[in-house]
Amino acid sequence: MVTSSRKLRAFKKWMKTQGIDCSNALDLVITTNSASVSVIALCDLNEGDLVASIPKESCLTVKTSGAREMIEEAELEGILGLAVAVMYERSLGPLSPWFGYLQLLPYSEPIPLLWSVSEIDSLLVGTELHKIVKDDKALIYEDWKECIEPLFTSASLQLKAEHFGVKDYLAAKSLVASRSFQVDDYYGCGMVPLADLFNHKTGAEDVHFTSSYSELDDDADNEKYGNDNSGPTKRSSHSGGEGFSGSDLESSHSELDDDAHSDKHENDNNETTIAYSRGESISGSYSVSSSVSGDDLTVVEMIMVKKVKAGAEVFNTYGSLGNAALLHRYGFAEPDNQYDIVNLDLELVLQWSSSRFSHRYSRRRLSLWRELDCSGCVSQNSEYFEISFDGEPQIELLVLLYIILLPEEVYAELDLAVSITDGFEKSKGFKLSKKDIILFGKGFESNNSMLLTDGVCAALLALADIRGSLYGSNCLEDDSKTLNCCCLVKEPKIYYSLVLRISERMILEKLRCYATASAKMWTKGGKTRKRAKIQ
Repeated sequence: MVTSSRKLRAFKKWMKTQGIDCSNALDLVITTNSASVSVIALCDLNEGDLVASIPKESCLTVKTSGAREMIEEAELEGILGLAVAVMYERSLGPLSPWFGYLQLLPYSEPIPLLWSVSEIDSLLVGTELHKIVKDDKALIYEDWKECIEPLFTSASLQLKAEHFGVKDYLAAKSLVASRSFQVDDYYGCGMVPLADLFNHKTGAEDVHFTSSYSELDDDADNEKYGNDNSGPTKRSSHSGGEGFSGSDLESSHSELDDDAHSDKHENDNNETTIAYSRGESISGSYSVSSSVSGDDLTVVEMIMVKKVKAGAEVFNTYGSLGNAALLHRYGFAEPDNQYDIVNLDLELVLQWSSSRFSHRYSRRRLSLWRELDCSGCVSQNSEYFEISFDGEPQIELLVLLYIILLPEEVYAELDLAVSITDGFEKSKGFKLSKKDIILFGKGFESNNSMLLTDGVCAALLALADIRGSLYGSNCLEDDSKTLNCCCLVKEPKIYYSLVLRISERMILEKLRCYATASAKMWTKGGKTRKRAKIQ
């Protein structure tokens, strides 16, 4: 059996044959208690230091793979095409030009997509990932059945079926999803040797792929990348707003949950989002861009973005991602991740409302909320509201709860006013002077307190309980005790799923604290407010 150290030595030799220039200031080492690789600084590194140069021809892409003709004839594009390229090169074994690279990689990444259904049901129940991972499995199989199985059943291609089965596709998909980069317009997404060995640390990026490539044609890049969801875009406190910029060509990491059919005929820059970040495209912040020394656009470079002391690990970052995103895509989670969120589905809110009022009542109030130009986050035919790491609910949720709890006569007056007002300026807010009821549109973030009535706060507490009940009978304290006794090395699936579940439950606890504190503030200030009484 070939040891990890021998594989690493073989990879280093392979890099030299491919013209991959890795700085002598870096060392690739096998991580203790695992077969993974870490990148360590052998001397002090400074911001701006060039630490690697990688020829694009050494990257495994559809364009460079021996399967290019087969993939293009089958019209397989984006990550689907790249996954087939990875399977094909793996099937060649030592005959593949990328054997020295592929033999270093694990067969698959330990992402939930590769867990058994029973593991998904027991470990992820109640979390943002439970439903989406199960849906993923069905889509991936459909993807394989429609697009890949015909390849190895074709007599003219003479492919070995044992290298292109569902298991092989899942494994290749997991590698592509967690390690691929958007190389450039021509090569598309690809596996970039050496670049994918840097481990992730949230909010602690040491190395980045930068150059002036995107500055050569800013307009073209902005058209292609700046207005889509392929960068690490954010919403609310979960995600933040950086995407493609003029000087940083962010990579378009491939999504596991992309629609199977869109993979076949569309480029994957337009990524599908998933439950834990519905409304956010989960792309890592690996960046690959071309060197422009002279007329050379044939390599990608890795440049330090801050100082790193000798002996320290050099980290990249996959973006400002919550634990659901990290676990779904990369197979791990981080305690106290400030980018965590919890989502409350609109259907959950309507379920609570219908338990107090009639179904018709709830739908009427929802209709008025939409008339005020309000909406939640939308993804995969699901509408939801985000609860931030600090437990603060999305303001659109507060507005909806406020409207649901309006007395009937006030609701009727507001409904009539909205329907007959010509040129109603929703974005600037709306006021019913007779009842002193004020509703705010987009740009009312500073007025949350005006919406936090006793009734709204009680509704938030009820919703936190309903959302928390999805985790089952174990309480937060039970999960915390189990995590303390869990061995990460021996039980990584249990460990990381507990980290995810605990982080989500802690956010719900913060939501409860937020609602309780807001209710007290409302009570203190209630005597001075001229507000209609809320049910």
